[in-house]
Amino acid sequence: MATRRNFLAGSAAAGIGLGLGGISAVGCAGPDGGTGDAGEDQAAGGELAVPMAERPLRILILGGTAFLGPAQVEYALARGHSVTLFNRGRTNPELFPDVEKLVGDRSVPDYSALEGREWDAVIDNSANVAQWVMDTAPLLRDRVGRYLFVSSISAHTDNSIIGQDETGPVFSQEDYDEVIASEAPFGVAFGPNKAQAERVTLEEFGDRGLVVRPGLIVGPRDNSGRFTYWPVRIDRGGEVLAPGDGNDLTQIVDVRDLSQFMIHLVEQEMSGTYLATGPESPLTMAGLLYGCRAVTSTPVTITWVEADFLREHEVGGWMEMPCWVYPTPDTAGFSAYDCTKAIQAGLSFRPLAETARDTLDWWKSVPEDRQGMRTGIDPEKEARILQAWHAMDR
Repeated sequence: MATRRNFLAGSAAAGIGLGLGGISAVGCAGPDGGTGDAGEDQAAGGELAVPMAERPLRILILGGTAFLGPAQVEYALARGHSVTLFNRGRTNPELFPDVEKLVGDRSVPDYSALEGREWDAVIDNSANVAQWVMDTAPLLRDRVGRYLFVSSISAHTDNSIIGQDETGPVFSQEDYDEVIASEAPFGVAFGPNKAQAERVTLEEFGDRGLVVRPGLIVGPRDNSGRFTYWPVRIDRGGEVLAPGDGNDLTQIVDVRDLSQFMIHLVEQEMSGTYLATGPESPLTMAGLLYGCRAVTSTPVTITWVEADFLREHEVGGWMEMPCWVYPTPDTAGFSAYDCTKAIQAGLSFRPLAETARDTLDWWKSVPEDRQGMRTGIDPEKEARILQAWHAMDR
């Protein structure tokens, strides 16, 4: 517990989110107000090239207008399902004008808009606080078919385990009670809250309960910079500071692949817990950065700087160097989760170059006054670190 807490605090976990982390993407819509993800997800006529589901479902999405939600809505609609959104109506309210929207506030709580309604499935995106699931699960238990809770790999307690799967240790009820009693900050309380919400979901819904633990979700509409920084920075060109020697592992999942997997789980009436990050084969930081490099023709040089040197110059892992944490025994398994169960259940991954290209295209479509990343090293600091690195006698 202490090891996990120290790791979270040291990684500025209020911004990590690993899965969602409470980070809302600003500027989800394009400059024309549209929501479309361009590229190979669309057929020649502009319609999504997605086969219709065998049986249309009524799906309630709690949240639905930030980052993960829009991708879920778009895919669900393309499959022929009807979608209802429940949220406060504050984040990107212009999205999906033809979709039913119910207004409520889980922090109050106010669920009156859900009264007297039934759905085939619920996807709970917005609950980073376990109490919210404690409120909604019993409320909806007898009025929905399946309840899918979007958790996070942050529910796991031990990042030293290489190749752990869904059965790896997670925060306990006692851990949750402790952080609640201590009024711990969000970064420390995030994992215990997710783990507690998982327990409530599965206890209330039994074999109708679903838990998906994403890792780092990336792709278009990710304004946090947790991945977006790299294609944007590489496209800017020049000398790019890169962490370590390029051999450290990283794991990411495209928001569209994750969304399609979640809708698939609901359609197939699956149950249980699934770790959902990727890609299917191990990905190094060199693979990630050179994959981003492949989608731009801007002249660029990638300079790998030793972790010890970065630490000496106070370069933060994860937040200043996205997708990467300092390699230590405690973090050996941080980007080495085993997602075999999810892959066997239907999780698939598009090419990294497609994710990088679409993310960069989306970023360029967002008006400058709506652009803003919470992660990535400051350009002046990057230049200073590179100058010091080159000046060192090695």
